[in-house]
Amino acid sequence: MKDGKLKIVPVFEDIMPQEYIDLVNNGLFGEDYGVEDLGSFKELLEEHPLCAGCGLALAKRLIAASFPNPEDTIVVGTTGCSSLSFTQMALHNIHSIFGNQNAVASGLKRALKIRFPEKTKDVVVIGGDGGLGDIGLGMVMHSWFRGENFATIMLDNEAYANTGGQESGMSTLGKVLNMAPTGKKFPKLSLPQIAYESGCVYTALVNPADAKKLGKIVKNAILMARELGPTYVQIYCPCPTNFKFKPEETLDKLKERRKTDYKTQEFISPEAKQFIERLEGEK
Repeated sequence: MKDGKLKIVPVFEDIMPQEYIDLVNNGLFGEDYGVEDLGSFKELLEEHPLCAGCGLALAKRLIAASFPNPEDTIVVGTTGCSSLSFTQMALHNIHSIFGNQNAVASGLKRALKIRFPEKTKDVVVIGGDGGLGDIGLGMVMHSWFRGENFATIMLDNEAYANTGGQESGMSTLGKVLNMAPTGKKFPKLSLPQIAYESGCVYTALVNPADAKKLGKIVKNAILMARELGPTYVQIYCPCPTNFKFKPEETLDKLKERRKTDYKTQEFISPEAKQFIERLEGEK
């Protein structure tokens, strides 16, 4: 049993939508939940603004269920599809200027350590491939160079999905998009390897088709970031709107990519390996 829950400030209770009150009262707080418990609590409002079949919604549900300490977790997001449903989740969250999320998270994590020296407060960056891999890449990499103690999670839909379908650094070579009619001219950025070489003690490429594995990776990444330093997790989130497939085909797309270039992989430093072994030994 975890201590504490998120609560709505009493003065706002009369004006809060009932569905949000239900989200807080029946949320993922107070118990040691995991992805295998999805359905026994509420982590995301059904009427969120993401498109039908959006891979981001699935990834966010799995991520939320994997937080080791959700009531003391602050999510820092940035502009993009990835930011649209944070207000439909009962989590502390900050929306930063496009690309600034890792700088904001760096200051926030340091401030929380000073303000609450006896408590564990997790800061987790969650953003899309545009915010993390393109426009915000400088901020992201310098947080890794400095050894900041928080996890960075990319929701990779391989495009600028909410602005018409431009190619991003994470789009695959040759991919044709609404605003890349002749196909992308250079390969997908190998960010997990770059993260590892830039100081992340643990990085992972994850496919939500491996739901339990995703949950374990996200939880471990957050726990390791507390003690060892920066971690990076990249999650495939197919976009039916821009890649022109039916919403009900999202899971099939996940399984298809798992067979080729988006199967789950981990890059584990020696200290991270020891940390994981210690966690396994404590179970």
